Amino acid sequence: MFQNSLDIGKVTELRLKTLVYFGCGAIAKIREIAEQLEKRGIRKILVVTGRGAYKRTGAWDHVVPALAEHKIEFVLFDRVSPNPTTAQIDEAVALGKSAGAQAVLCIGGGSAIDAGKSAAILLANPQYTAADLYGYRFTPETALPIIAVNLTHGTGTEADRVAVATILENEYKPAIAYDCIYPTWSIDDPALMTGLSEKQTRFVSIDAVNHCVEAVTSVIASPLSISLGREAVALVAQYLPAVLKDPNDLTARYYLLYASLLAGVSFDNGMLHYTHALEHPLSAVKPDLTHGLGLSMLLPAVVEHIYPVRPVVLADVLAPLVPGLKGDPAEAEAAAKGVERWLVSVGAPEKLSDEGFSEADVEKLVDLAFTTPSLGFLLSLAPNKADREAVRKIYSNSLKPLNA
Repeated sequence: MFQNSLDIGKVTELRLKTLVYFGCGAIAKIREIAEQLEKRGIRKILVVTGRGAYKRTGAWDHVVPALAEHKIEFVLFDRVSPNPTTAQIDEAVALGKSAGAQAVLCIGGGSAIDAGKSAAILLANPQYTAADLYGYRFTPETALPIIAVNLTHGTGTEADRVAVATILENEYKPAIAYDCIYPTWSIDDPALMTGLSEKQTRFVSIDAVNHCVEAVTSVIASPLSISLGREAVALVAQYLPAVLKDPNDLTARYYLLYASLLAGVSFDNGMLHYTHALEHPLSAVKPDLTHGLGLSMLLPAVVEHIYPVRPVVLADVLAPLVPGLKGDPAEAEAAAKGVERWLVSVGAPEKLSDEGFSEADVEKLVDLAFTTPSLGFLLSLAPNKADREAVRKIYSNSLKPLNA
């Protein structure tokens, strides 16, 4: 396989809408990025990150000297939580405004990068709040330049135009997608990710698989989204067990990170539908719920629901997880149970009932799926009719294992 012939220590430039520096040691490219900021006359930036990973991973040890060398001042907002809120984004924006920030540097996984992307929009459109942004009360066309230092191999947000935040008071978790929030530069360095916990490692990679399943089956799926999704799923199938066995396996981390990037570009082109639209209400109601776990609990029921209308594509894409599928619509249950077995094999047996959800919660979740801004759009991209009955069925079938 070609993977065995590549030097994972060689930092390469992947030219997408975002220029991604990819490979072990890529964090050193922050100096070149700082130099480019200086050349553009950017002297003050807002740094948006979580509560500690930016230091624990060693990323901060590279960022601070690089900014100092090029005389770039920064203010630090390091209070982004998993499932970031609009209130946190507004706090970060206020800090950036007070400092006259001209760019936003995001350091972290999907939560920190999404919060930073949102702050970049609002700093360029200061008359609005995060609630305005996520309530779709304006359509941004500009944002400050964004730099993303990615610390997980799951979301792909370091190279796409998507961000997500929770409006706590409404129990809404909408998504936005605007061209102005493609990062200008991103750093994907697998050496920064060896400290991810087993739980984080598992669920960020499951997130990437979900991106692929949705992007290859949406009504706007393309040859590009399908090809990228197919490769990403194969890489996760091969390398996730290796990283769960040895968290310091840099080759496996490298290819999981590459899979995540491919999956992100896949859904940037093919978009998402059921699984993400139905997960957002789960983690809006329970903000401590890990996004990837929410997706994992829903995925088998989603596969069973959509397989009859996309059997050939799903048989091909899911082959590394569920060998032997023929692309026959009648094998939907077998495909779903195969995906469920794979999830169990990588340590994700949980179902909605394990996380405190019951049949009594289903109607509220269905309501949120149809009333949360943006989720109706995702549901409109599903390959079959995503009405309340379909959504209710997926939630109900996700409460317990399919074999139960």
